[in-house]
Amino acid sequence: MIVLLGVLVVVIGFATKRHPLLVVGAAGIVAGLLGGLSPQEVLASFGKGFADSRSVTIFAITLPVIGLLERYGLQEQARNLIARFAKLTTGRFLALYLGMRQIGAALGLTDVFGHAQTVRPLAAPMAEGAAERRHGTLTDAARERIRSCAAAADNVGRFFGEDVFLAVGSILLITGFVNTTYGTHLEPLHLALWAIPTAVCAFVVHGWRMLRLDRRLERELRVANAGGTRPAEPVHPTGDAGNATAEATE
Repeated sequence: MIVLLGVLVVVIGFATKRHPLLVVGAAGIVAGLLGGLSPQEVLASFGKGFADSRSVTIFAITLPVIGLLERYGLQEQARNLIARFAKLTTGRFLALYLGMRQIGAALGLTDVFGHAQTVRPLAAPMAEGAAERRHGTLTDAARERIRSCAAAADNVGRFFGEDVFLAVGSILLITGFVNTTYGTHLEPLHLALWAIPTAVCAFVVHGWRMLRLDRRLERELRVANAGGTRPAEPVHPTGDAGNATAEATE
């Protein structure tokens, strides 16, 4: 029971708003020492845990690659690509992305899309490009709204799509816990099938919200233009800092 004091360290650390990495590390050291491990064994446990989950640190490789792509015009090319599809509005594009994200997660391809590798360098700039083609230059508020909706589409798509995949961790955890605790024979396929109606409802509800985004942007930009101010120029990663400043009209 004394080993559970490590949980108390976590509670106190988060309650005092300490750095999460330091809190978890301190809790692991406390729990290991109270459990009878030597300092060398505690250090070895940390090393083994890092080696077993080293795939988590793959972002250290992907982020520099994405940064270089953005530096050499990835977002501009994404805007140019979306400009070729005249009927693809911001809401329609995000609804399409939502469906692609759900289908990919349902097939187990959860890491094909994502915030770092898809939303920021591709999905958000393409959604902004569709809005700029229809409404002209965007305000900062409209631009931030589009980016947040792109991130929300990715979140909802993955959350409700991955439960359809049989080998996802949450499905295996639920079936293992229920079968062990209650002596049942629940199969992952049963949960996956019941997750399909939920995924469909999530797509309908959130897709409808994405489609409503077009009207909201049109209303907000009309009010901004009627107020006598000109929206700020879009910020380009390769442009000068002066391009990001707003220009006032007469």
